[in-house]
Amino acid sequence: MSYCPNCGTPLPEGAAFCPNCGHQVGEAAPDTPGGTPPPPAVDYPARLDVDYPDHPLGRLSTLFRPFMLIPIGIIYALLTGPSTFSSGAHGARAVVVGGGGLGLPLALMLLFRKRYPGWWFDWLLALTRFGTRIGVYAALMDDRYPSTEDEQAVHLDLDRPDASQLSRGLPLIKWLLAIPHYIVLFALGIGAFFVVVIAWFAILFTGRYPRWAFNYVLGVLRWGLRVDAYAFLLITDRYPPFSLS
Repeated sequence: MSYCPNCGTPLPEGAAFCPNCGHQVGEAAPDTPGGTPPPPAVDYPARLDVDYPDHPLGRLSTLFRPFMLIPIGIIYALLTGPSTFSSGAHGARAVVVGGGGLGLPLALMLLFRKRYPGWWFDWLLALTRFGTRIGVYAALMDDRYPSTEDEQAVHLDLDRPDASQLSRGLPLIKWLLAIPHYIVLFALGIGAFFVVVIAWFAILFTGRYPRWAFNYVLGVLRWGLRVDAYAFLLITDRYPPFSLS
């Protein structure tokens, strides 16, 4: 089975255009200088692709990337982590919980109501896309500052879940079942850190991101997304594959 190089959607045999995003995939599709990363080989409800930069990357931007991440990192932390504030004459406390606090309530909603609200999914999808753009920027895979709305070079899609097809009790233990993935991802993440350091030096000296390094980091991001989709976003009961592709 072939996949769309733009969004990763499985393509019908002989298709000239992707049925999901409209991207031209037939023989008439123009070649992209520098090529694009291989589409995900695994058919899973969570898909990720990142455009390979076919142009010289900014050396100055790469050099100061850790400092440039600070503002957008603060925004993302406020969105995903719980925070508190006081208001009123008696200092009444209110709690604001971002995307990071929605996993357990969602699991309980599936358990007791067999519901996965559409607005909940839309919020988690937007938040996941935003966080992935920040991760791609941090990994030096794109020079553009992460947008809160625009897709940019990151093409991430999640299948909208059908609550009637999801297990009631499984969401409560998915985080436990995913422990083997955490162990493997920890090791792969260490490798990805050193690969990004190598890419940092390569960009400073050549302006280019080594293709092998780009594909490896993209594979780790794909793997992590599938685990998140299974254990925390709860969009599927299919166990994530052990695969970088």
